[in-house]
Amino acid sequence: MPDFTPADLAQLAAHGIPAAEAGRQLAQLRRGQAWTTLARPCTPGDGIRTLAADRQPPLLQRFAAAAAAGRITRFVPASGAATRMFQPLQAPAGDGRELRHFLAELERFPFYPDLAAILARSGDQLEDVRRAGDLPTLLAALLEPHGLDYARLPKGLLAFHRAGAEVRTAFVEHLAEAAQLVGAGNQARLHFTVSPEHRPLFDRHLEDWRDALERRHATAFSVTFSVQQPATDTLALAGDGQPLRDPDGRLLLRPGGHGALLANLADLEAEVVLIRNIDNVVPAARQGDNLLWDRLLAGLLLELVDRQQALLERLRREPAADAARQDAVAFLRDELGTEPPVVPDAAALIASLDRPLRVCGMVRNSGEPGGGPFWVRRGDGAVSRQIVEASQVDRSDPEQAALLAAATHFNPVDMACSLGPGGGRHDLARFVDHAAAIVTTKVQNGQPIRILERPGLWNGAMAGWHTVFVELPASTFNPVKTVFDLLRPAHQP
Repeated sequence: MPDFTPADLAQLAAHGIPAAEAGRQLAQLRRGQAWTTLARPCTPGDGIRTLAADRQPPLLQRFAAAAAAGRITRFVPASGAATRMFQPLQAPAGDGRELRHFLAELERFPFYPDLAAILARSGDQLEDVRRAGDLPTLLAALLEPHGLDYARLPKGLLAFHRAGAEVRTAFVEHLAEAAQLVGAGNQARLHFTVSPEHRPLFDRHLEDWRDALERRHATAFSVTFSVQQPATDTLALAGDGQPLRDPDGRLLLRPGGHGALLANLADLEAEVVLIRNIDNVVPAARQGDNLLWDRLLAGLLLELVDRQQALLERLRREPAADAARQDAVAFLRDELGTEPPVVPDAAALIASLDRPLRVCGMVRNSGEPGGGPFWVRRGDGAVSRQIVEASQVDRSDPEQAALLAAATHFNPVDMACSLGPGGGRHDLARFVDHAAAIVTTKVQNGQPIRILERPGLWNGAMAGWHTVFVELPASTFNPVKTVFDLLRPAHQP
């Protein structure tokens, strides 16, 4: 029987998914996970740069000029719900130590004033509820829809920090940081990817804060939003090897993971884009290191792009010039960590050089879950720098497992990206490694199913980009994965 019926094809077309793409996904689901082959971890001096103090002033000058020209945009994936943040409170381990810790530290959480106000509406005093140990009332006021609804809100709209009477969400902190980043008198440009149901909340929150922040930082904001495109959804596979369907017999389409945001990035009217996750932001008083290193990452990116474009111009103008070809080979090998073409004629060098470029910050590995920087071996034997998640590696292979464990650095998702200089645009879809998708098996209604996540935004979705890794200080990485991370010194006044 055919994989897709006429009704399926009509459903796919309405969703924006070409039949050929659906067929490709189905074949990938049937094959299962394709493993990335690690050659070795990237380390300082071997794939990771360290920026000496004397390198910093010219990079900062490049950034300042780009910021003044309006070339810098912050891109923040912000659609994720905060449900996992509160799992320690909803499913406490063994003796309930997380709940006791939560009660003991309650006044240090930034949402304390809002929680007190919600309880007061129903005639309860927060400290009375706390002393009585009435956790059901307390948690309901924090997590449920009749209270603060924190279990369902996106992380960006949760209170992250408090300074005196002022409480700031992660979203507001990103606005304030972007204003400081570009400096007074310049426009702060930001783009947030959000869930459709939360878009009105973000719009209102922006309007509540815009005027005050613009006055405080002497800047104007240009803030845009987008949602994950339906065309980036993916198929799933039933146990019989056929497409998974819902009870009505329609194809079951699932969100494709954060790699789906490549389409949002590609649609962005921006030249230099700084990407950071919504939960990795600190109070204004502690933003110094983040501001410095984001400027340095972008400054290095701008320097490399200028050299890239100058080489491309020389190769196009003088394709037979030996010096231009030799300089391009050296730049690819020494600066971008890319193996030059076997036959380095001008056309091959142009094809190798003319790609989007990113500079990614890396921090020392402190045991956080997530990806890291590696030299990866392709099928043709060539190696390139890639960010690799543990789920991409065959850990049943002792050699690969050992290489994964030997990583010294971690990907905090702090990167500067060039989407195309001076109005030129790269077709970002051309540089995706579709084999880097994640295929996993889950149990649904007692039956095993396979699901597909698109290659991650900073993993396989950018596999064909030129990639440079730079070591960042640990102080630049302060994610909030659970509610207790808000008690870390970096998130306290």
